[in-house]
Amino acid sequence: MSTLGIINSDPEIKKQIEFAFQQIPGHSYELRFMVQEVEILEFFDYALPELVVINFSDPIINIDWIIDHIRDDTWILNFGIIGLFSSKNTKEEELLKKYKAINVLTLLDNYRLKTHLVKNIEIIQQNYQIIFQREFTKNLLEGASGSFTIENDFFAVPLFSSIGATILAQRGLINPDGKMQLQLALAELIVNAIEHGNCGITYEEKTASLEQGISPVELIAEKCKDPAVRAKKVTLLWEIKPDKSVFIVHDEGKGFDVRAHMKKIIDQDDYSLHGRGIRMASSFSNELQYNAKGNQVMLVIKHEISVEHEVPAGFSREQIVKVKKGDVVIKEGEPSDYLYYISSGTYEVLYNDKPVGSLSPQDIFMGEMSFLLNQRRSATIRATSPGKLILLTQKTFINVIREYPHYGIFLSKLLAKRLVRSNEQTAARLDDAQA
Repeated sequence: MSTLGIINSDPEIKKQIEFAFQQIPGHSYELRFMVQEVEILEFFDYALPELVVINFSDPIINIDWIIDHIRDDTWILNFGIIGLFSSKNTKEEELLKKYKAINVLTLLDNYRLKTHLVKNIEIIQQNYQIIFQREFTKNLLEGASGSFTIENDFFAVPLFSSIGATILAQRGLINPDGKMQLQLALAELIVNAIEHGNCGITYEEKTASLEQGISPVELIAEKCKDPAVRAKKVTLLWEIKPDKSVFIVHDEGKGFDVRAHMKKIIDQDDYSLHGRGIRMASSFSNELQYNAKGNQVMLVIKHEISVEHEVPAGFSREQIVKVKKGDVVIKEGEPSDYLYYISSGTYEVLYNDKPVGSLSPQDIFMGEMSFLLNQRRSATIRATSPGKLILLTQKTFINVIREYPHYGIFLSKLLAKRLVRSNEQTAARLDDAQA
C-alpha cells in the first residue's frame, strides 16, 4: 500500500494525520488529501485503493454523496474504510448503523488520531489477506480459521471485532445488519476479556468507579500501569465452517463465576453498563457459551446463504438467472460464450463428477477463465443452495467495459492476483514434494 487516500477538508485533522505519520521515519505511505468530488471519484475508480480514510464529520465535503457513490458500486469500491468522527457531535454506534452497507473497518474519534491511526493501519496491513480475500478463490469445503492476539488497548478493539465481522460479510455469509451486530457483539466480548479478565476489574469495583465518574477506559489504563497486567493478552480465534462460524474470545485472567454473574445481569435493566456485552452477544448469536473457568467465551453464528451481493451498476440491466439447489449452471465440455456474476448462493465445482472446490459471491465470477480464453468449460458447476446469477454474454461484457472502463482495470487486477495466488500454491506444492 503506497498511496493512502484521505478525504478531508479540515486543516486541523490534516495536521494531526501528518503528525501521526511523522512519528514513523521512513514510512512507505504517500498521503493524498482530497476535497474535490471529481478528484475523489477518479481516485476511487482508477487507483482502486485498498484502504481510504474518510472524515465522516467533515464540514465541507458532501460525505453522504460520496458514500452513495461507493454504495452504488460496492463491487469495485469495496476498499476498507477508516472513518474519522467527533464524539462530541455523533455516537459511534449511530455511524456504524448509518454506514453498515459499506466496508467500514473501524471508527476513530478525532482525539485519537495521533495515537491510533497509524497503529490501526498497521494492523490492517498485517491482516490484509484476511480482510480483502474476496479477490482470491477459496474452498468452503475445507473451511478457514485464524486468530488475533490483542493487547489491553480499549481503542484497538473495534478494529479487531470489525475484521472478525468482515470475514463473514465479504463471503456473503451475513447481511449488513448482521455484520454491524456481530461487530458490536465481538467488541463487547473483547472489552469484557480486557476489563474483567486481564485487568481483573470486579463488578463492585466497576460500579464504584462509575459512581465516582471514572470511565472504564480510565480504569483499564490505571490497571495496566502494572507490568504484569499490561503483559496479558486477549486471543480472538475464528473458524468458518460450511454452515456456521465460531468465534472464541480467551483472556489470561482468573475467570469468574459465570452463573452468579448471569444472575446479576438478569436482575438489571437493559440500559445498564454491566453485562451489556453478554446481553448483546446473546441476543445476536445462535449460541453463546462460557467455559467452566469463565475466561473463555464461544459465540456461534449460523450463515445466511440467501444473502445477496449488490449487482454492479454496469451489470444491472442484464439477465437475472435464479437457480435452485441441485441445478447445473455450467457443464464440463460445453462452449464458454458467457459467464456469470455471482449475486447469491453457493456452488460446488466438479471435475469428472468429483468435488474439487466451491464458489460463492466472494468469488465474484463463475466461468470467467474459459470465457476469456475462449475455451470449453473445464468443470461442471452445480448449485448447493438457491441463488441468483447475472448472465453476461460476450457482447454484453465488451459493452460494459466500454461504458465503464475502470471495470477493465479491476478485472485485470483480479485475474493478476489469482495468477499470483496460483503460482504461490504451485510453488508450495513443489517445496512439499522436495522436502
